[in-house]
Amino acid sequence: MRNFSLTPSGPSTFILMGVPGLEATHIWISIPFSTFYIICLLGNFTVLFVVGKEQTLHKPMYLLLCLLALTDIGMSTSVVPKALCIFWFNLKYITLGGCLTQTFFLHLASVMHSAVLVTMAFDRYVAICNPLRYVTILTNARIAQLGLLGLIRAVLFILPMPLLLTRLPFCDNHIIPHTYCDHMAVAKISCGDITVNRAYGLVIAFVVIGLDLTLIAVSYGLIIRAVLRISSKRAHQKALSTCTAHVCVMLTSYSPFLFSNLTQRFGQGIAPYVHIIFANLYVLLPPMLNPIIYGVKTKELCDHVGKYICRAGLSMANYLKSV
Repeated sequence: MRNFSLTPSGPSTFILMGVPGLEATHIWISIPFSTFYIICLLGNFTVLFVVGKEQTLHKPMYLLLCLLALTDIGMSTSVVPKALCIFWFNLKYITLGGCLTQTFFLHLASVMHSAVLVTMAFDRYVAICNPLRYVTILTNARIAQLGLLGLIRAVLFILPMPLLLTRLPFCDNHIIPHTYCDHMAVAKISCGDITVNRAYGLVIAFVVIGLDLTLIAVSYGLIIRAVLRISSKRAHQKALSTCTAHVCVMLTSYSPFLFSNLTQRFGQGIAPYVHIIFANLYVLLPPMLNPIIYGVKTKELCDHVGKYICRAGLSMANYLKSV
């Protein structure tokens, strides 16, 4: 492996610039960043806590929500704490190991997130098209197996990314015009040939996301066909309403990802700070919105969350009275 040091005898470090062109407003940008991140953590940990505590929610659908919550936490946490360090304390340095680790876990969580959405589409397909066989096809053990399969797939696809970065020479340039170590953001500052990195990034984007979107589209095609065979309009609405939350989550997840990737590779005329902002929205908005969407659209989960909030409020009121 080639020497990765940025200077002949210096440490292997990079400098993350934050949002280039908007350095003077970093402190203001940090306000929505930190707010979205706090809401993300509160929402997703609430889902994990409520599903974990309630035996009645130990079902495939809610286990999938837990997997989605874990990937959301992982994706946002791999980026936001370091970004806030840049905005608040101007701590822009990141070691080579830290940069490669961030790249790996960010993209790992992203691919795993997509796999969970595919599994959720399969869950809705079985629930609507084969409701009598649902409990035998989608058991908790089957969900665990599908989750493990998605994790193995993510590791196999993403592990080459940091390895491809280690083969690149970086000469004297160690400034990354980004808030985090994205694979292509790091590759672009190399003074070597990054053709392989570009090609692999596109392969991952089109093969993984393209395959997952195709599977989701097939699932919903079969769902729509099954629903149209039902004569009752009320049954139509009831069947399709069970898919509303999943459709909303897909739109909030895939739209920023596709836009960010396409503008990064083909939007040369777009200002750099626009690229960076959209890249950060991808790791902030879906993790924040997903638990809210499912909390609002899933009555059973909403009822249990409300119960725990009421309990917490009563406990706080009793504590304040005693004080």
